[in-house]
Amino acid sequence: MNVSLQNIDKVSALLTVKLEKADYQEKVDKSLKGIRQKAQVPGFRKGMVPMSLVKKMYGKSVIAEEVNKTLSEAVYKYIQDNKVNILGEPLPNEDKQPDIDFDTMEEFEFLFDIALAPEFKAEVTAEDEVDYYTIEVTDEMVDNQVKAYTQRTGKYEQVEAYEANDMLKGLIAELDENGNTKEGGVQVEGAVMMPSYMKNDEQKAIFANAKVNDVLVFNPYTAWDGNAAELASLLKIDKEAAAEMKSNFSYQVTEITRFVPGELNQEIFDQVCGEGVVKTEEEFRAKVKEVIANQFVVDGDYKFLIDTRKMLMEKVGKLEFPDALLKRIMRLNNQDKDEKFVEDNYEKSLEELTWHLIKEQLVEANGIKVEQEDVANMAKEATRAQFAQYGMMSVPEDILENYAKEMLKKKESVEGLVNRVIETKLASALKSQVKLNNKSISAEEFNKMFE
Repeated sequence: MNVSLQNIDKVSALLTVKLEKADYQEKVDKSLKGIRQKAQVPGFRKGMVPMSLVKKMYGKSVIAEEVNKTLSEAVYKYIQDNKVNILGEPLPNEDKQPDIDFDTMEEFEFLFDIALAPEFKAEVTAEDEVDYYTIEVTDEMVDNQVKAYTQRTGKYEQVEAYEANDMLKGLIAELDENGNTKEGGVQVEGAVMMPSYMKNDEQKAIFANAKVNDVLVFNPYTAWDGNAAELASLLKIDKEAAAEMKSNFSYQVTEITRFVPGELNQEIFDQVCGEGVVKTEEEFRAKVKEVIANQFVVDGDYKFLIDTRKMLMEKVGKLEFPDALLKRIMRLNNQDKDEKFVEDNYEKSLEELTWHLIKEQLVEANGIKVEQEDVANMAKEATRAQFAQYGMMSVPEDILENYAKEMLKKKESVEGLVNRVIETKLASALKSQVKLNNKSISAEEFNKMFE
């Protein structure tokens, strides 16, 4: 066997593999013996088929299979042993490849086009400046989160007088042009509505301070700005009829229901933070603020990596790539797409490839490694963050581990977690190597940067 690499230019090469009979014959013989032992051919007992007949029936396909296996092993061993930094997969050469005939040939020559990664140096120094955004945690954010906790333990109560956001229940009846109940008109008992959701302020104001047994006159069409779905739901008619229903209606209030948030007490402190961790409202609010701030650190690191990427891409400049080869690879990977897809997306793919190569160098330079424990911990952190979105800040370890284990069963989830581990470690390393322009920013301003 002979394997050689000939550089065509700086970013492409021709890999030649020459196989002799001795390179694959032992494997062919072993495979044919295995087939003979299992072959069932009429007129012969199992395992007693003459080898000459086995070779005649299966020889060509076995040689082809074993040659291809030997070829594949040789190609990837050469690339690995010689540390050839290739892009994508080796592609069969379309111009110089000799014809292959497994019936008559015993020696084979295979040619592969190789796309080579461009040579460049990616590094950061203390002279490189990158913005780092710290998102401000406002009292309003803390208030809203605390309110969310108390609402989970709240309850509905019957009250006598209406206030904003209360829910009304009553008899609704269509009126004629004289303001009397229309004979044969629409009537619904137990009609439920929340005036706070009306689109028209004048109609909404009709219900201010309404009391149980009050009879109020309003126009549903005007109140909900002619929204057929809202009107159909309230009046129990189809959307077509609702769209034309512009009459006034009377509404006799029979019930007023109000949601009353729960008290901020030790029970909530323990549910959210763990038993006995905090004992006062002040401590609880501080804990909530800390959790929100930690969530924002992840966002800040994400933006830092985006800005670092931009800085490094500019620093490295435009790299040379084997365009023809990469487009071939792109076409092979997207066979369900047309040529226009390749042309439209090629430049964007080069951007992503450039960043991938830069990141590879940075990861290696900083000795970043991903252990199984890192992935498992990241799965737990991702799970913890999901629970935190629902206000559960203190989740038992066994529950976190069970959810994390389920996440680790999915290949796409594991790939995403590995990338998050790498980016978390990389952000941590790079933050200590560049000059950070620390900036405090509101959540609104931060979010606008991604619009």
